Amino acid sequence: MIAFNSADLATLAPEIFLLGATCAILLIDLFLKPSQRNVTHVLALLALVVTAVLLWRGASAPRLLAFNGMFVRDGVAAILKLFIVLTTALVFLYSRSYMRERKLLVGEFYLLLLFATLGMMLLVSAGSLVTVYLGLELLTLSSYALVALNRDSVLSSEAAIKYFVLGALASGMLLYGMSMLYGATATLDLAKIHAVADFSAASPHRTLLAFGLVFLVAGIGFKLGAAPFHMWLPDVYHGAPTSITLFISSGSKLAAVGMAYRLLEGALGGMSGDWTLMLSVLAVLSLAVGNVVAIAQTNLKRMLAYSTISHIGFLLLGFINGTAAGLAAALFYMICYALMAAAAFGVIMLLARAGFEAEEIDDFKGLNRRSPWYAGMMAITMFSLAGVPPLFGFFAKLMVLKVVIDAGHLWLAIVAIIFAIVGLFYYLRVVKVMYFDAPADDSELALPADLPFRWALSLNALALVVLGVAWSPLLDWCNQALAASLSASP
Repeated sequence: MIAFNSADLATLAPEIFLLGATCAILLIDLFLKPSQRNVTHVLALLALVVTAVLLWRGASAPRLLAFNGMFVRDGVAAILKLFIVLTTALVFLYSRSYMRERKLLVGEFYLLLLFATLGMMLLVSAGSLVTVYLGLELLTLSSYALVALNRDSVLSSEAAIKYFVLGALASGMLLYGMSMLYGATATLDLAKIHAVADFSAASPHRTLLAFGLVFLVAGIGFKLGAAPFHMWLPDVYHGAPTSITLFISSGSKLAAVGMAYRLLEGALGGMSGDWTLMLSVLAVLSLAVGNVVAIAQTNLKRMLAYSTISHIGFLLLGFINGTAAGLAAALFYMICYALMAAAAFGVIMLLARAGFEAEEIDDFKGLNRRSPWYAGMMAITMFSLAGVPPLFGFFAKLMVLKVVIDAGHLWLAIVAIIFAIVGLFYYLRVVKVMYFDAPADDSELALPADLPFRWALSLNALALVVLGVAWSPLLDWCNQALAASLSASP
């Protein structure tokens, strides 16, 4: 029997506020003229700021369950939600000039992103298979519409169709795996599944659990963009408006990590010996495919798409460890990647203008002569993505490699290092083009006059330097959150 407890509403205060604020913005936007779209922009940012404050106030609270265990509030959820809200706010700050020039600055852009953010927040706090699927579908349905927002672009429409078809297939696989878990355990609660699931040879549900696990890993692999489930990623990154690509590459990846943690460790932690083997295969394939194919790309957005695949390979290495330290390293790595991806796509949007997307690598030729400051910001981002010390990306990779070696998988660490060295080539190629190639023309670079955009982008890139020096507090926060979450789990 499900009993309603009014205290549950306080546990969901950030989500309830964001839902209410989004609905209010929806109604207000109906009465605004296109020239008044800045009102929607300010209200959307304000909603995210208040949501972040509510999340921060509850970040240090003990682990709580709401609605009969369907919703979990713990340290892991708090970290992921705060950075999800941060990346969505960066999307809003970076997008206003870019979307206005393409006549895409419409209310639907803000509302779909806010609903997607709500879906991500539900997903990372899921305590039930029902909540997992609810949050996932709210995120993905909003994402499909966002990718297709530019209806006049054939490339965007094609990307949206591919994303929808393959996303529906992945959601179906995930749902099929969940149905098998329910059939084997007779419960939808993740904690109860963790307690009931028995993968021993004597278990009568061994075959059903094995099939369910395979489908779950396949669904998670697609949502993360891990090889060989990466087919959608390059086309969607390339075809979607760069603002939406930024969102998919940062916020939605944080949510996918939360989903993987809830399903694999939260529900099937007792079967870790089996899913870590599957993730090892996905990690090696992602590192190989991502780094090798990225070398052949001339389009920067497609190069960053394959770069994402390689970074997902590094992320999965943290899950292979299976301990609190390994999962904390994976969480730390995903936060690092979200900030790096936001900065990289932010520079692309900064240099773009009406009729010019600045998404080819050759478009960055001679950038240092035109704008030394933003050439420096892009160089910092590329070096951090490549894992060059002392930037944030280096320490994220180092932490993951450390936990992999501690788990006794030295060969995996060696494979990761080799492909990380391979990946240096395509990142350094971008830096070489900016600093050593002559610009394609002698015209001055016209940067947008949107000062919040330029300040936010500069702070985003400089944060990669600051966090490269002072990374310890963030890693400690991740370690404490994972240790507390795992110790509170059954």
